[in-house]
Amino acid sequence: MGVRIAAGLSTDADARVGAIEAAASARDALDGEHADLALVFASGAHLAAPEATLEGVHEALLPRRLVGCGAGGVLAAGREHEDGTAVAVWAAAVDGALAEPFRAEAEEIDGGWAVEGLPNLDGADGAVLLPDPYSFPTDRVLDELAGLAPGVPVVGGLSSARTLEGSSALFYDDEVIDGGAVGIRFEGVEVLPCVSQGAAPIGPELTITACEGHVIHELAGAPALAKVREVVAALSARERTLVAEGLLVGLVIDAGKPEFGPGDFLVRGLLGADPDTGSMAVGAPVHTGQVIRLHARDAESANRDLRRSLDTTLEALGGAPARGALCFSCNGRGQAMFDVPDHDAGLLARALEGAPAAGFFAAGEIGPVGGESFLHGFTATVAVFGP
Repeated sequence: MGVRIAAGLSTDADARVGAIEAAASARDALDGEHADLALVFASGAHLAAPEATLEGVHEALLPRRLVGCGAGGVLAAGREHEDGTAVAVWAAAVDGALAEPFRAEAEEIDGGWAVEGLPNLDGADGAVLLPDPYSFPTDRVLDELAGLAPGVPVVGGLSSARTLEGSSALFYDDEVIDGGAVGIRFEGVEVLPCVSQGAAPIGPELTITACEGHVIHELAGAPALAKVREVVAALSARERTLVAEGLLVGLVIDAGKPEFGPGDFLVRGLLGADPDTGSMAVGAPVHTGQVIRLHARDAESANRDLRRSLDTTLEALGGAPARGALCFSCNGRGQAMFDVPDHDAGLLARALEGAPAAGFFAAGEIGPVGGESFLHGFTATVAVFGP
């Protein structure tokens, strides 16, 4: 039968009642299959008593394992609830495949971090990672996982809400965890990542010819700042208007391709520039010979990029229908970016032709670019599950 996925959503103001309602909807949609795994994303009143939420999910769904987190807003069934009380329950029966939850803890020691509990991703088909943004070094961990298990996609998002007492709200089976990260390691399950950074490339590709750390000294043999000013001056009026809202830099991660498209650039902010030296700093390490391209973000490019990314991901299924998906959308997207409700969730529902999907508005989104997973902002990342 393969993987079977279901999702349920409730906006009931009572945390326990809402959890039971959402979990029961997911249970019924599994058509008699027992849930091997549940992911729970909860906002509003659920964060006043998250234990009651977990009790309700376990009572109605009886999942073998459960992970999840508190959220500023949740999405499911083509709808987005950006604030208020809501709970989304995503359930899967994996039919003999592996869906192994993990709980990771981090401790700051001598200016560095010691992390325990991360899974061995060697041989995995993918992983979902849900970190607490204040107590877990997500960037460092993603870099470590990429080195240990290159090519294994990690998708997820930073928890975007805390309990009323101010502690983090990560869910692990029947516990509410204060700090670290939780997640799922998948093996024997087709996990296809989709990353939409919501930024359009502008201007020509440029090669870094001198740099150090995060600082670019030269582009194409010229002082970096002078070259960027030259590129901006040659842009169309519309592109210059977009740049005025914030200039971004796209960095090619996988240089092995003969040419680069929008999904090949890791988009990062321009952190600053030194007019005396002509150097500029970007939000990621760079190296000599790396190709970059300027980017700008707006609702139109974000909409187009998500559509393109989903089309590319679904093409990889070779015509087979998707079983379902998990979606992690930046809490800076939603109506604030698109000026309409349900943009990302609705687009995903249409692309999946009704296959169940759920997720939350994250404080940072995780997904791969160029075969390596990164932490992003203003991005929608999706894990699409195949047959």
